[in-house]
Amino acid sequence: MPADALTLIVGDEELLAERAVGEVVAAARAEDPETEVIELEPGSLEPGRLAELTSPSLFGGGKVLVLRSAQDLGKELIAEVVAYAKRPADDVALVALHPGGAKGKALVDGLTKAGARKVVCSKITKVAERVAFVRAEVRRCGGTIGEDAARNLIEAVGSDLRELAGACSQLVADTGGKIDDGAVARYYRGRAEVSGFTVADKAVEGRLAEALEQLRWALVTGTPPVLIVSALAQGVRGLAKVGGAPRGARGAGLAKELGMPPWKIERLQRQLRGWSADGVAQALSVVAEADAQVKGGATDPAYALEKAIAQIVAARGSR
Repeated sequence: MPADALTLIVGDEELLAERAVGEVVAAARAEDPETEVIELEPGSLEPGRLAELTSPSLFGGGKVLVLRSAQDLGKELIAEVVAYAKRPADDVALVALHPGGAKGKALVDGLTKAGARKVVCSKITKVAERVAFVRAEVRRCGGTIGEDAARNLIEAVGSDLRELAGACSQLVADTGGKIDDGAVARYYRGRAEVSGFTVADKAVEGRLAEALEQLRWALVTGTPPVLIVSALAQGVRGLAKVGGAPRGARGAGLAKELGMPPWKIERLQRQLRGWSADGVAQALSVVAEADAQVKGGATDPAYALEKAIAQIVAARGSR
């Protein structure tokens, strides 16, 4: 019996499930390049068809049977698949895809008991998991990316794993493999909000040179000054909200209290290191003044933003 004679893929994250199927097919074709891949759907799978497909062929050759939407199989077909799994054919690899949940659970239990290799492809819903996915995807492509840069990429591209995977591959190809905040910003310069938030993150973290570099780049590539000052304001207000949160509040309770997703709270808590309450108050005053200047009070918005960033960084170090 080949190593992947039975594979059970459980979960509804399509990209991960398709990759799991692809790995089985690749392994089979590495042994036999002529391996046939046959797609099966419950609606077109009649009783006896599985036995027909898995019976020895006069012409030889391996097969990979990909059974999709396995949760929709009826009792009779589930029993047939489970019975086959107890004695799988030598030259056939059966891959069953099930989204999880109670429907069709008898198939999952039967294949598991028969010794099927189980691959979990649950939907990725937490930002921390998406960050881990992005970092792993970049490594898979031969590159490296820091946690903050991965978060910025997610903010720029969105949560769809296919789009994130494509962005990771493209960034590795275009940068030579080492991806930082600047690379994410450069290749997603059409996302003006991201450019502004990158500037804000550098400023509240006290990284003056990097903040000014990102500011100049953002302005050169067309990010409106009003969006940059808005991002600065949001960054500093976020520090104030998290810093002023009730002591002892954490997790889901803190997220509900502040009206922020947990990942954002975690980032702000990291950024708060080095800040005092007085420093945050000074920074709030700075962004209020910068907002007024950028919206008409200053003849040179770029200079007003540079000055504001320098003052925010200085406020961070004040006690």
